[in-house]
Amino acid sequence: MSEHRYSAGKLIIEILMIVLALLVFVPLYITFINGFKTYNEVATSTLALPQVFQFNNFAVVWKQINFLGVFMNSLIITVISVGGILFVSSAAAFQLVRRPGLASQIIFLAILSSLVIPFQTMMIPLVKVAQELKLINTLYGIIVMYWGFGVPFALFLYHGFIKSIPRELEEAALIDGSGTVGVYFRILLPLLKPITTTVAILNSLWIWNDFLLPLITLSSKKNQTIPLASSVYFGQYTNEWHLAMAALTMAVIPIIIFFLAMQRYIIQGITAGAVKG
Repeated sequence: MSEHRYSAGKLIIEILMIVLALLVFVPLYITFINGFKTYNEVATSTLALPQVFQFNNFAVVWKQINFLGVFMNSLIITVISVGGILFVSSAAAFQLVRRPGLASQIIFLAILSSLVIPFQTMMIPLVKVAQELKLINTLYGIIVMYWGFGVPFALFLYHGFIKSIPRELEEAALIDGSGTVGVYFRILLPLLKPITTTVAILNSLWIWNDFLLPLITLSSKKNQTIPLASSVYFGQYTNEWHLAMAALTMAVIPIIIFFLAMQRYIIQGITAGAVKG
């Protein structure tokens, strides 16, 4: 009887996993396959394979939106934003954990409180402040904004992870003559590799695919990111679905490759955090 229940439960879990996999795979399939069709084929047979693969769609998109240029913009924004988030949040978490007290608790809770504020409620004040600080329509401006939005959650993850690291390791380094900066770079950062990789991957996926923040802060065509540049194919009077799907395919391929190459580190980070906790 128990064996029968176990088999039934296992079957239900497997069915749920298949359904979840399809929910992820079907949109990717639709995006990819329709990038090789004509507009009429996309409109009449969305799920079918193309009668003739239209590779010219990708050449048209490459020229129309200056794909190499917007790709470099997205790459620069993503790399520098993620790097800044990792450094600021890990260094801040190190100090807040190793210097416990009322001030540290207040700072930590104040930073975390921003996580409960919807982004939509901050858009107008954000634009006003960014205009005053000359951050609108610049790559460095949007990078600073990503630092602000990305640090709170990253700080939360680092804070919990650092608390599980024995303080004795740092004290031994201090006795050997290493300063606080040396302890951070030589002792702490190598130990933070699992959680650092996880935070880097999650923030890379978010920033690379983000559309709303670039939409309200990057008005110049030369500073556009891939998602923003691809939106030219969706309009009030025209929808070039075949070109839009080709653009989305070109945009998503780099981040999918990055995710597949790094996904094992996500599992390692979660496992390490669970074991240490």
